[in-house]
Amino acid sequence: MERISPKGEATVLAHLNHLIDHDQVEYVQQGIAYIRENRLDIDLSKLKKSKKSETMLQQKPTHEHGHEGGCPGSRAISFDPPNAATSAADVSEQTSELRQWPVQLHLVNPQAPYFQNADVLLAADCVPFSMANFHGKFLRGKGLAIACPKLDQGKEMYVEKLAVMIDQAKINTLTVMIMEVPCCHGLLQLAKMAAQKASRKVPVKEITVSLRGEVISEDWA
Repeated sequence: MERISPKGEATVLAHLNHLIDHDQVEYVQQGIAYIRENRLDIDLSKLKKSKKSETMLQQKPTHEHGHEGGCPGSRAISFDPPNAATSAADVSEQTSELRQWPVQLHLVNPQAPYFQNADVLLAADCVPFSMANFHGKFLRGKGLAIACPKLDQGKEMYVEKLAVMIDQAKINTLTVMIMEVPCCHGLLQLAKMAAQKASRKVPVKEITVSLRGEVISEDWA
């Protein structure tokens, strides 16, 4: 709350509504307490109204400053670093497999030459950073588009662009790589919506990646 409150009322309310949607009782109550204690100019009457949220706000937290819970996609986790010698050797042998620019889905032209009759990889923003072998194993030979289903705006345009890739660029396959956190699954849903909207039918593959960069599942949707 200390970090996001300077961004204004809309950001704070969006954050609290997100916690309400995920049944995070204590975080919602702590957020409201912070707003009141610091006399912030936030109109709490604008919070999402539902039976669930009203019940939630009446409950008392079991602890005051707990760190468990919260949105799984935003929870802070530390990992042990890989072996330094092994990492250096691996990096020296890797080359970029990126064959285009731009890559952000809002910016790409869905009829660009590199999408024509191509295998396309649609990756959540966090995927390439979590996987050491992303370029060599998953990106090689594919057109790329990246997006974040949680933070990006105007996601309805994503459905339109993906449908154009299918119908007009006539892509061969669409592989969707997402992280294991719940908020990331929205990207797969956008891809499925585009596939249903398009007149052509293309195979859509779903690959789910763990927070440590390991493939958890790989299936044709």
